[in-house]
Amino acid sequence: MKTDRTRSALRDSLRVPRRRGEEIGLVPTMGALHEGHRSLIRAARRSCDVVVVTLFVNPTQFRPGEDFESYPHDEARDAELAEAEGVDLLFAPSPVEIYPQGFLTTVQVAGLTDVLCGAPGRRGAEHFRGVTTVVAKLLNIVQPDIAFFGQKDAQQAIVIRRMVRDLDFPVRIEVLPTVREPDGLAISSRNRYLTEDQRPRATALHRALRAAEDAAAGGESVDAVLAAARAELRDAGIDPEYLEARDAEDLAPAHDLNGRPVLIALAACVGRARLIDNTLIGG
Repeated sequence: MKTDRTRSALRDSLRVPRRRGEEIGLVPTMGALHEGHRSLIRAARRSCDVVVVTLFVNPTQFRPGEDFESYPHDEARDAELAEAEGVDLLFAPSPVEIYPQGFLTTVQVAGLTDVLCGAPGRRGAEHFRGVTTVVAKLLNIVQPDIAFFGQKDAQQAIVIRRMVRDLDFPVRIEVLPTVREPDGLAISSRNRYLTEDQRPRATALHRALRAAEDAAAGGESVDAVLAAARAELRDAGIDPEYLEARDAEDLAPAHDLNGRPVLIALAACVGRARLIDNTLIGG
C-alpha cells in the first residue's frame, strides 16, 4: 500500500491504472477506522481494481466547541488496518493541502441540509456545507468510478447523492448498510466517548428504531411509529435531539406510510457522545 499526501502525488499514482481503464473505488473517511469503514473498504475491494481510502479530519464540518481537537487520530493504526483490507492507496493530506491559503469556494446543497442534523440550533447547514465541499474536492482529486458511504450517515449520503447528480460528477455513489455491534449499537468513531455505564443506555437508539419498524409493520400511523420509538428512548432516560420521519429521497416530512421509502432518523447525546442512527421503512 502506498501513502500519498498531496494532490499531485495521488494523481500521479492513479495515472497508470486510469490509463489501463481500471475501475477506481474511493472510501472517504476521517480516520479512526472501525468495522463500518472496513465493510466499505471490502465492498470497494470486491468491486474495483484500485481502492483509495482517504484519511482527513475535515475542520470545516465541525462547529465551534465540537470535538475537532479531540477527534480520534492514529494514522499508523489506520494505515495498518487499511493495508490489511487490501487498500492500494492511502490519501492522507494536511489541512493546508485541501484548503490552501486563499481558498474561498464552498459547495452547498439547498433544502436537504437545513433539516435533521442541519436544522438551526443543531449542527446547522454549515456542517453539511463543509461535508459537501470536502467531498466535492476529494471526488475531483481522486476521480473515482465508485465512491462508498455508510447508511448510518443517511442524511449525508442523501445530500452527497444530490450533489453528485446536480453537478454531474461522473461517479456512482454506493451506500452500504449500517454495521452494528452485537448489542445493536451502530458502530461509530464517537462510541469511544461512552463510559461503561453509558454504553447500555446508548443501545436504546437501536431499540427505538426496532420499535418503530414493528409499529410500521403492524400498520400503525407515522405518529404511532414515532411514539413507539420515543417510548423506548424515554425508558432509557434519553431525550432525543430529534426523532423524525422524513421522505428518504427529498427529506420532506413524511405524514404517512404509503409505500414510498421513509427514513426514521434520530440523534441523541449520551454523555459526551452525540449519536445518530436511522432505519428505512417501506419502498
